[in-house]
Parts: sequence; C-alpha cells; structure tokens
Amino acid sequence: MINILVAEDKESFREYIKEVLKTGDFNVFDTENGKEVMGLFESKDIDLVLLDLRLPGKDGIAISREIKKVDSTVPIIIITAYGTVDNAVAAMKLGVYDFIEKPVDPDRLLHLVNRASREQQLLRENIILKEELSKRYGFSRIIGKSKELKEVAILAQKVARGDTTVLITGESGTGKEVFARAIHSMSPRKDNPFIAINCAAIPSELFENELFGSEKGAFTGAVKRKIGMVELADNSTLFLDEVGNIPLALQSKFLRFLQEKTFVRLGGEETHKVDVRVIAATNKELQREVKNRHFREDLYYRVSVFPIKLPPLRKRKDDILLLAEHFINKFTAELRKRKMRFEPKTKKILQNYRWPGNIRELQNIIERAVILTEGDTIHPEDIGIKESLEGIESEIEITDKMSLKEASRIGKRIAEKKLISSILLRTGGNKSKAAKILGMSYKTLLERIKEFGL
Repeated sequence: MINILVAEDKESFREYIKEVLKTGDFNVFDTENGKEVMGLFESKDIDLVLLDLRLPGKDGIAISREIKKVDSTVPIIIITAYGTVDNAVAAMKLGVYDFIEKPVDPDRLLHLVNRASREQQLLRENIILKEELSKRYGFSRIIGKSKELKEVAILAQKVARGDTTVLITGESGTGKEVFARAIHSMSPRKDNPFIAINCAAIPSELFENELFGSEKGAFTGAVKRKIGMVELADNSTLFLDEVGNIPLALQSKFLRFLQEKTFVRLGGEETHKVDVRVIAATNKELQREVKNRHFREDLYYRVSVFPIKLPPLRKRKDDILLLAEHFINKFTAELRKRKMRFEPKTKKILQNYRWPGNIRELQNIIERAVILTEGDTIHPEDIGIKESLEGIESEIEITDKMSLKEASRIGKRIAEKKLISSILLRTGGNKSKAAKILGMSYKTLLERIKEFGL
C-alpha cells in the first residue's frame, strides 16, 4: 500500500482529494497546517506528498525543501490556486515532481499520482540494487541484477584483495574501466589515486615516455624530467586500457617491469623500484594477437594471470531496463527536465535490440532521447534505434579448413539470425506477430530464438 500525505488548508477540497485517491487504493494521511507536515512525513513512512502552495504556518516551497533534505526520492506534487511562473520555477528547482492548478481534474490527478509512484518505486529499486552490489561486491557504480553480472562481480571481489595482475576482456562499451575502478576501490590501495592510461590513444613513439617517464635532455624538447604513469601509480593501481595496443618494440620492457616492478626513465641510468598493481583491459582477442605475432606470448601469460570476461549487454537482458531507468534519472537531473518514462513498446525495443555498442551505446541513446523528448513519455521514435545487425556474423568464424557445404550451412544460419532479429525489433518483441511475418510456426520461432541466443 502506498502512503500519501495530503496537506491542504481548505477542508472541502482536502476531502475531495481524499475521495479521489481512495478510488486508486492509496492509504491517505492529511493535515491542514504546514507545521504538522514534517511530523506526519517522518512518522508515517510517506511515499508521496500532495502539497498546497499556501498553508498556515509554513508555505509549500519551504516544506518541499525540508522534505527533500530528509528523502530526495519522494515525489512532491504541488497543488495551488496561485500558480505563477515564478512559483513553478522555484518548485521545479527543488525537484518537485509536478505543479498543477486548481480546479484539479480527478483523472489527471490519479494519472500523476500513479506515474509518480511507479517512477519512485523504480528509482528506489535501482538504489537498493546499487547498495546491495556495493555492500556485497564493493561496486557503487555498477547497476544490474542479472546472473551474468553477479558472476563477474564475485570474481572481481575475490581478486581485489591481493596484488594479482588482472586482465578484463569484453566488447567495447561493456564497462571494463568501471570494473577496474571497482577492483581498486575494494583493494588495500583504495586510498591512493587510480591511474589510468589508454594505450590506443598514445602514439607509439611517445609510449615509453608516457609509461616510464624521461630525464631532462633525453630527447629534443625534453626540457625537464617527466614522471611516467608507472611512477605516479606507486602504492596504487595502474589501469592499462586497450593493452593490446602496446607497441611490440616496448613489450619486452613492459614485461620486465611486470616481473620485477622496476624501470628506468628514458634517457636515464638509475633503476627505480615501485609497488604497483596492474589491471589491464582489452576488447581484442589477445590469443589471436599472439598467434599473429602482434603481442608477445610471454607478456600475454603475465598479463592474464586472472582473466575476467565481461558479458555483452545483449547477454544481460535483465539489466537493460534497469540501466535505461538509471540513465533517464541521470540525464533528466543534469538537463533539469521533468521525470520521464518509457512507453511499453519502447521498453520492448530496448530489450530486443542487440546493443553492438553495449552500455555506452545505451547511455548515448537515452541521453539523446531525454534531450529530444518534449513530454514525459519516451516513444520508439525518440530513441532512434535502427537494427543494423552488425556483429551477428562475427559470432561464427569461417576457417579455411571448412568444406563449401559447411560454409553454406553457416551462411544460412547467419541470414536466419539476421532476419529473425530484425523482425523481432520491428514487432517490438511480439513473437506471435513475428512468426506470422516470417511464415513459421510460433514453436519453431521459439526454438530458433533459443538456438540463436536472441
């Protein structure tokens, strides 16, 4: 049962509001005095507040400010006969859910209350999930409840306590740096700064200088000593993103650093020793890089002492809407826009999309939708998803050892998977409708969906 507090000084209107709310099966507490609001709010476990702007004892803006200090997640709907632009702006700046004028249409009021209640429940579920992961795994920035996410979270928790070198793999946008930071935050090194370096963003000729530093006069333009990343990370964690991009010529020197935790600055002679824990990440298949002689085999084994493979978002279907709701709350707050929700069809599209760009793509799509959406509902056209189906064929590797018949069979599977995925997206996940369009039985479609992992 949802507890609603109604604060309204006019008794007849207060009784009217209570009667309207009773049709929605809410538990209602009421008061006519502004001074009594906080006492009721704190003692009755209130989930939503309906507040008159002008109350005896204390005005609605002041009360809203006090409520938000106690619990920022509680929706407040201000009802007043004195609606002005200034009042609306002041209320919205405090995070008030909505602002409506008397006389109040009962259907609109119920719609607002129901929507606010749903959104608050989702927000609190997200907070609980984040707190649970933070408490159990030390992850405060990782959102999700899927089995796949929890499995990698447990691995990260176990390895965090020591100094073992970790290799985090996964597709682009799966949150490799977020996991690396979580491991650091659970480690004994957490009070020291997390040092990150993107190996793909550094020109090969500058890599040694960035990593190990240089002495004054080491090269043209070296007018003073430069401290490298490994030295900055002393007694802390060094995160090497896209470790597969370390120049081949420098890999033996980096291997020596991993083994001995010593280095020499470029242009120097003195050997320096540091206490650094290394976490590496890549979206490349490093074993394939080793085979192609782009990455040293001995370095691969030294880097991948404890591998953690992050699942792509399409394998975490239970987390898609949780993440989407999190991004809605994030961007509506940043852009100072009213709370928004997804149309049911939009939710289905989000859940059935393949997410080749993973969490990063989801975040970008939601940010764009929040910017473009004028109302409070995000429709399918607002998210702008068009299934490109990139990457489906990359899940099955063609080798020169196959016969033409085997390759043809794989080609047929790729075509079927592409078509079924596209139709499911078009129908918003409606499998019955998709089966009719595809001209196949519902049972056969379910078998194909299971077989292809869609």
